[in-house]
Amino acid sequence: MKKIAVIVPVSQLEDSQVVLNSAKRIMALEYGNLRAKIVYAVDINSENDERIRLLKPEGVEVLSRQSRGRRAGALNDALRYLADFKPDFVALFDVDSRPEVNFVKECVYALEKDPMAYIASSPRYVSNPVNFVSRTIQAEYHMLNFLLKRSAFKQFNGLIGVLRADLLYKYKLNEGAITEDADYATRMHAKGYKAILLRTTKIHEQSPVSWTDLLNQRKRWYYGGLQLWRYWNVVKSSNNKSFILSWAIALTMTYCILLFLPFVIFSPFLLLFYSNNASPKASLAVSAGLVLYLLILQYSAIIALFNFVRGSSVEWKAIKRVAD
Repeated sequence: MKKIAVIVPVSQLEDSQVVLNSAKRIMALEYGNLRAKIVYAVDINSENDERIRLLKPEGVEVLSRQSRGRRAGALNDALRYLADFKPDFVALFDVDSRPEVNFVKECVYALEKDPMAYIASSPRYVSNPVNFVSRTIQAEYHMLNFLLKRSAFKQFNGLIGVLRADLLYKYKLNEGAITEDADYATRMHAKGYKAILLRTTKIHEQSPVSWTDLLNQRKRWYYGGLQLWRYWNVVKSSNNKSFILSWAIALTMTYCILLFLPFVIFSPFLLLFYSNNASPKASLAVSAGLVLYLLILQYSAIIALFNFVRGSSVEWKAIKRVAD
């Protein structure tokens, strides 16, 4: 029987109820004939962390740890914890990940059919379109899903999906990278592996609900993107022109994002087309939000570039969650 390890990293600042809801959702997934072991890697916030007490009755294993190496450190520690289990596949989720029940089964099936795939995942959707900010980001997700289908460099944020365990153990996550997901995706694509985007399942996740949280999130992402240029020679040596072009565009497009501002004029029509529930009034409101969104992204890119040049890092800040 093949085995799958499911890892969910939990930062010190994650709310207890959000973590508990996550465990209930992950436990309810279909694992088919796979033997599953679910581990929550919890960065404890006190000696009597309430989240650990809430998690254990849910049937998951809890790895308590002192915060080290950010998210990549939590995942690497969990992989070491799971070494004796010897999984064939590893599923990675965040506490706000809400995959459809067939997500794991569909991803594993895709990986078994393609030995050159290192990860399988699905389109992302916003689970908390509760205000102006999150509804604007929801529109962004539609665009990203469209672009992801066509890109030869498929990078799933957070590496949320199911990965081939042997490759994950062999190449490990880079704890020195601000964006360990993009770092790993770059290295794997450069080695000739690929990522699979499935259309037979989907996953929802929470978006920022304030412009400040969006700014802090994107500053970190863009700083991490600048770190990826260290792999330029490795990327070029892959001799995969489609991958090289997609990778280079992904790393440069966001730093001149205001070039896309004129296209916002077409967004109300696209929103009406892609969203069954959108009204003309709501589409116009989100289009106005997209203008502010582009300005914030451009500002985030400038700050990240400035910090990168002067050698100062960016601070990780927790994003406010919405109860689900």
